[in-house]
Amino acid sequence: MSIDKYETMNQERMIQHTKRKVAAYCRVSTDNEDQANSFESQQRYFRQYIERNPDWELYEVFADEGISGTNTKKRKEFNRMIACAKNGDFDLIVTKEISRFARNTLDSIYYTRDLKKNGVGVIFMNDNINTLDSDAELRLAIMSSIAQEESRKTSERVKWGQKRQMEQGVVFGRSMLGYDVKDGKMYINEDGAEIVRLIFHKFVNEGKGTHVIARELQEEGIRPMRVKEWQNTVILRIIRNEKYCGDLVQKKTYTPDFLSHEKKVNLGQEEFVIIKDHHEPVISRELFDRANRILDEKSRSQEGKSKHSSRYPFSGKIKCGCCGSSYVARYKTRKNGSRYKAWRCLEATRHGSPHVDKAGNMVGCRGLSIRNEDATHIMYLVTRSLQYNKKKITGNLVSIIKSIIVIDSTGTDYEKLKAQIKTIEEKRTNLIDIYISGDISRDEFTAARAKCDNEIARLQSVIDSIDKQRERPSKQQELATGITEAVNELVDGVEYEDDFYKEILDKMVVIDKDHIDVYLNLLPFKWSYTAAKSINCPQG
Repeated sequence: MSIDKYETMNQERMIQHTKRKVAAYCRVSTDNEDQANSFESQQRYFRQYIERNPDWELYEVFADEGISGTNTKKRKEFNRMIACAKNGDFDLIVTKEISRFARNTLDSIYYTRDLKKNGVGVIFMNDNINTLDSDAELRLAIMSSIAQEESRKTSERVKWGQKRQMEQGVVFGRSMLGYDVKDGKMYINEDGAEIVRLIFHKFVNEGKGTHVIARELQEEGIRPMRVKEWQNTVILRIIRNEKYCGDLVQKKTYTPDFLSHEKKVNLGQEEFVIIKDHHEPVISRELFDRANRILDEKSRSQEGKSKHSSRYPFSGKIKCGCCGSSYVARYKTRKNGSRYKAWRCLEATRHGSPHVDKAGNMVGCRGLSIRNEDATHIMYLVTRSLQYNKKKITGNLVSIIKSIIVIDSTGTDYEKLKAQIKTIEEKRTNLIDIYISGDISRDEFTAARAKCDNEIARLQSVIDSIDKQRERPSKQQELATGITEAVNELVDGVEYEDDFYKEILDKMVVIDKDHIDVYLNLLPFKWSYTAAKSINCPQG
């Protein structure tokens, strides 16, 4: 081999060795046909662009299709590209513009800064920014903020347009049991509509509970929509869905943050779009209203108590003496139309009387139901039969409760608490500057900010408590008198349905209509209740 030819080959190897490996990133935000064409053309453009530069060598074109740019969490190719960069697989990333890379300002700065620490630069072609330049971060912050603001405006325009369409009756949503949604309109699907009518008939006319209805539909081989099997929650959603009586309510969910795109249940944060008699109903409005009145009656809480705090004081406490299952609450209708609460074995509720199912398993139970008023009366008889010093117990309880309600926190340094909150708020504000300067990572920033928020919430709760304490003295005597009367009633055996029975009852075992065993938490004894309403109570 000649010396000239050897030197030429050696020079080519050196050039090849010094070439920078360059990756490209592109993204289109929707899946329609025009954007799909743009997606292909972007990939082709970057390949040609990199190949034209003699100092560059194409590593790979990373491309995400049909994904929004306001958040990087769901962009698989973007995240894979970052991982490759940190691994040292290439030296440079080329992308069209900041809005294609990330419309979130923090993401733009975070990722470009992180890449720069690993010796990888990013060139934004249309914005004329190379993150390896000294002034790149300032220019990047300005341009990415503009891109983020544009994304916000776009989101607002889309939401405004959708709401106008909703007001005109356009349906945003997918098909459901009983209805097909096509081109923004609802059409009855008779196969599904028959199932919906059957559910309302079973619930209203036959008085069956949602668990029973779900079990019967499952056993009849009727398939639900989008779920594997019928559940009581599926039945509840159908009964509560106003679409079945012809009404349309939209904006039940909303997106508070255009960057994360996470949907939340609309609890009044945004105005609902409601149109009555919007489409052909599957059931009558009268039947729909009757069904929902029944549900409302079941879920109605006791006045002055939270909705679920002590709705069922015997929940999990009543056991079946036949199969050992817990009893569940059910509402039944008397002949005069009034409704009452009763408890029934869960196995019997789900499967009915004992029988062999299709799989050859023995299911069901013969356990009897018990009215809630009877369970309450049994607890009344039990507490009346207990042998204890009622006067001493009453005095001890009242003295303890009085000592609690007269505690006054007004001595706490009110202004000091407010000053502490102000200090923490300033600290929280400074975290942003510390994060931007690169002194802490994004995870550290998030954790520190959350810690500040929690501390502020804790201090504010103390302040709120002090405010309430300042209002309390005028009512303390009245409150103490009421508590004394209530404690006296409890120890004397007044019939209640509240947390008192819930706390002292360990379990109540229903064996048959003549035998019910009661076990209490406070004593290691058993009380046996019989049909004659007698209590066998050991002395102690």
